[in-house]
Amino acid sequence: MKLLFGNKKDDLLSRLKKQDPAAQKIFYDQNAKKFLSVSRSYISDLYQAEDCLIKAFCKIFKSIESFRGEGSFDGWARRIVVNECLNFIKSHKTVFYLDDINQSYLEEIHEEEVAFDFNVQDLLDQLPDAYRMVFNLYVLEDYSHQEIADTLQISTAVSKTQLFRAKEKMRKIYFQQQKAVRNEHY
Repeated sequence: MKLLFGNKKDDLLSRLKKQDPAAQKIFYDQNAKKFLSVSRSYISDLYQAEDCLIKAFCKIFKSIESFRGEGSFDGWARRIVVNECLNFIKSHKTVFYLDDINQSYLEEIHEEEVAFDFNVQDLLDQLPDAYRMVFNLYVLEDYSHQEIADTLQISTAVSKTQLFRAKEKMRKIYFQQQKAVRNEHY
C-alpha cells in the first residue's frame, strides 16, 4: 500500500482506523480504479458494479478495526469487494449451477490457456453469472474448488463443472469473434 503520510509504513492504516476522512479519501483514490475493475469482473453492468464498489468501501471503512494485520491490507480490502459483489449477485439474480457433465469426462480435459487479444471484460460480460463467479474466484482470486464450493454453497464437482463451462464458453466466444474479424477483412 502506498503511503503518503511520512515515513511510517502503517501511518495510513492507523489513520484509517481512526476514521480520518482525509486518509479514507487517499485510500479511495489509490484503490477505486483497481477495485472497480475487480467489481466489473463479477458484475457486467457498470452502474451496479459501482454501487457494489461504494458499498464495499463503506464496509472497509466501517469494519477496519477487524483487520488484524494477517496478510496484506489490500488483500483484505479486495476480499470485501469480492464478497460484496457475490452478495449482490446472490440477492438480485437467480443463479443456476448445472451439474450434468460426467465427472470422469471433466477430469480427462486438459486445461489450455487461450491468449486473448481483445478486452477481457467484454468476454467476461458475456458469461452467465454462475460461470463468471466461479471463473473469477478460481482464476482471479486463486480460490481452490473447495473454497469456491464453501463460498457459493455448491459442491466441488459443480465448481469444477462451472469452471470448465466458463472456459468453453469463453473459447467459443473468442473463436466466433476471431472468425467475424477475419470475415470483415475479406
